[in-house]
Amino acid sequence: MKNIIIATISILLFATGCNNQGARFATDVAVPVSVEEVKLKSIRSIYRTTGTVVASHESIRKSEISGNYQLHKNPRTGLLYRMGDAVKRGETIIRLIDREYENSVNLEGAKLDFEISEMEYSKQQALYEKGGVTLRELVNSEKALLTARKTYENAGISIEKMEIRATFDGVITALPHYSQEQRIETGVDLLALMDYKQLVLDLSFPENMLGEIKTAQSVNLMNYTAANDTLQGTITELSPAIDKTARTFAGRVTVINTAQILRPGMFVRCEVELQRKDSVITVPKELLLNDGNSRIVFVAERDAAIRREVQTGLEDQGEIEITSGLAKDERLIVKGYETLTNRTKIKIIN
Repeated sequence: MKNIIIATISILLFATGCNNQGARFATDVAVPVSVEEVKLKSIRSIYRTTGTVVASHESIRKSEISGNYQLHKNPRTGLLYRMGDAVKRGETIIRLIDREYENSVNLEGAKLDFEISEMEYSKQQALYEKGGVTLRELVNSEKALLTARKTYENAGISIEKMEIRATFDGVITALPHYSQEQRIETGVDLLALMDYKQLVLDLSFPENMLGEIKTAQSVNLMNYTAANDTLQGTITELSPAIDKTARTFAGRVTVINTAQILRPGMFVRCEVELQRKDSVITVPKELLLNDGNSRIVFVAERDAAIRREVQTGLEDQGEIEITSGLAKDERLIVKGYETLTNRTKIKIIN
C-alpha cells in the first residue's frame, strides 16, 4: 500500500512538472509579424461615380424636299462618302435633284429682279436729290428693293434644301443606304454627323456635396476598353437646384477628346478630387481594427506589440489618413496583427 501511494505521488509530481514546462513554453512563444516604417504620403478624398459621354456637337439631317438621291464623293478618298468618314464644314455630302423644283424657285430670276431693284432705287435717290421725284416715289422704290432682296434670299434658302452639307467638322455616324437617283420623299433621314473631339457628360451629385463640387474642378474619366488611358474633364456647369426626389443636383463635365480615345455613348467611371493633403500619415484601411467605438492599430516596440488608438481623417479607395495616435518612423505591424493584444510578444520576420 505504501508503495502504491509513493508511485501515485511521483506520477502527480511528474505531470505537474510537465504542465509547468508547457506553460513556460506557451508564454515564451512569439507571434511572427511583419512591420513597415510609417512614412508621410499624399492622400486625396475622391468622389466616384459613373456616366455616359455624348458628343458635344451632333446633327441629324432629314430631307426637306423630295428629289432624286445623289451621294457625292469624298474629295480626300475619291470614293463615295460612307460612315466613319471625316468631313469638313460646308462640304456637300448629298444632293437631291429636282428640275421642276429648281424652276419653280427661279433663283436666277429672283437675282435679276433684285439687281434691277437696286439700280432703280439708286436712280430714284439721285432724282430725289435733284427734286425730280417725290419722297413717296423714293420710299416705294426702297420698298420694292427690300421685297426683291427677301425674295432672292428666300430663293437661295430653298435651293440650299437640295444639298445636304456638313454644318461642322465631324464624322459621319449614320448614312442610310439609297441607290443613286432613287426618289427620296420629304422627311426621310439622310445623314447623321458628330464631333466627338469634345465630349459632354452629365452627372448627379449627392445633396451633401453641394459645397464641395465647384465649376472648373477636374474630373478623371476611364473606360474599360481603354484601361490604361485616363482622360481629364472639367466641370463646366452646375445646377443650383436640388432634385426633391433623388436629393441630388446636376452637373455637366466637358471632356477634351482630341485623340478620340472615348466614343459617344461609352460608359465611363469618373473620379472627382474633393480634397488633397500632402505629407500626412496614412495606412492601408485593412490595418485598422475596430474595438468598440475605437479604431486601433499595432506598432512594434522592441519585442512587443503595442496597441494604439488612432483618429482618422481623409479616406481614399485603399488608404486612410491618421490624424493622431501614430507617429512618423514608428514600426507599424502590417502582417500578423489580427490576433494581437496589447504587449503580445512578437517576432519580426521581415
